[in-house]
Amino acid sequence: MKTIQPRKQHKMLYQAPLHIRHKHFSAPLSSPLKVAHGINSIPVRTGDTVRVMRGDRKGMEGKVTRIDRQKYQIYIEGVTREKVDGSTAPVPIHPSKVVITNLNLDDKWRKESLKIPEAVKEEEKPAEKPEEKPIEEEKVEVPKKVRKKRKPRKTTLKKTKTKVKEEESSSG
Repeated sequence: MKTIQPRKQHKMLYQAPLHIRHKHFSAPLSSPLKVAHGINSIPVRTGDTVRVMRGDRKGMEGKVTRIDRQKYQIYIEGVTREKVDGSTAPVPIHPSKVVITNLNLDDKWRKESLKIPEAVKEEEKPAEKPEEKPIEEEKVEVPKKVRKKRKPRKTTLKKTKTKVKEEESSSG
């Protein structure tokens, strides 16, 4: 977001279109997944296994059964509350409060998105060069920049007044 004003950030968050809200559903990956895929977080999807890290349900783990992008909530299998009439209702949880422990890789697009960081890492590696002898660098002293003095301001108005006064005193 380009603004730092909380009211504008809040407004942008809750007026965001669904394709941008998808990115707001990112959750951190567990340590083994971070190492395996080389990324820190990825948007939560239905079928991912997550562990709740904050709140009353801390430590509970289960599969994501439903995602509500309108309300910024995910529903997890096994995370329920008992209602007054005896039935159970799923408890909504914000995606930032969970850690992804197992990814659902049924979607080919998601598999491709996880392969991208590996390809980038390979491109960044420089090609191996044959060993060269280290060249001793000569120490060259770089002269410091000399600051130029700026020219004094021209005060034409003051000079003209003083010249006028001098001329009046010399002529009179």
